[in-house]
Amino acid sequence: MNNLALFASGSGSNVENIAKYFKKNNSTNISCVYINNPNAYVIERCINLGLPYKIFTREDFYDSDTVLSHLNELKPDLIVLAGFLWLIPSKIVKAFQGKIINIHPALLPKYGGKGMYGMKVHEAVVQNKDTETGITIHYVNEKYDEGSVIFQKSCAVTEADSAEEVAHKVHALEHEHFPKLIEDLLNK
Repeated sequence: MNNLALFASGSGSNVENIAKYFKKNNSTNISCVYINNPNAYVIERCINLGLPYKIFTREDFYDSDTVLSHLNELKPDLIVLAGFLWLIPSKIVKAFQGKIINIHPALLPKYGGKGMYGMKVHEAVVQNKDTETGITIHYVNEKYDEGSVIFQKSCAVTEADSAEEVAHKVHALEHEHFPKLIEDLLNK
């Protein structure tokens, strides 16, 4: 049985999508959803889906081994950042080298780095009059959005598209491709 650990900070739509995808697959289990925001809607999604979750603080993550120890106990085959906004500490990156992936709502290296997430990315795409955007799934290293790219998929952006419309297109790509790519990585 493959074990997944998910990390999320916000609404959790990717968490829900991944959970529903793997519910049909008896060979993959979501061991835990790690959440750094005690007010995030992803908690409701976890409760509704029956997913185990753990809320942690900045201190748990950066200043102690609380999260790392819990991950070591779970022994996940893959750690998936599904809308998680904090930089992963080097101690976790080193302990799970090549086993942590992230999805970014743009075609990296464009619109990556600290502070570039969610609507900020889509607003930048519209403001710069880009004709395409998309998703990037990449391995995680000690820097924001700089790990090796695993997969990219693009979509067209028209002059008439608002940032909200771009976000909708990008979410559709995330939901279509992210679970499949996770499954492919687990089956390697």
